[in-house]
Amino acid sequence: MRRSLSTTTLQVGKAGVNEKVIKEIKRQLKDKELVRIRFARSIASKKETYINEIIRKTNAKLIDLRGNVAIIFKKKG
Repeated sequence: MRRSLSTTTLQVGKAGVNEKVIKEIKRQLKDKELVRIRFARSIASKKETYINEIIRKTNAKLIDLRGNVAIIFKKKG
C-alpha cells in the first residue's frame, strides 16, 4: 500500500507540544496511521524531547526523523 506524505500534516511552533497538539496528533493517527510533524527551527534543540513525549502519549512509533521533520506511525484498530 502506498501512502503519500507530500504535505505537512502538523506543524509544531514556538509554543511546543501541549495537550492540544497531542489531541490533534491522536486524531490524525486514527484517520491516517502516518503523521508527518514539522518542528520550527526555533525549537529544533528541543525536538527530541518533544518527539519522545509525543510517542509516549500517543503510543506511536517513530518511523523517520530528518532535519526538523518526524514521521510517526500507529496501526489502526
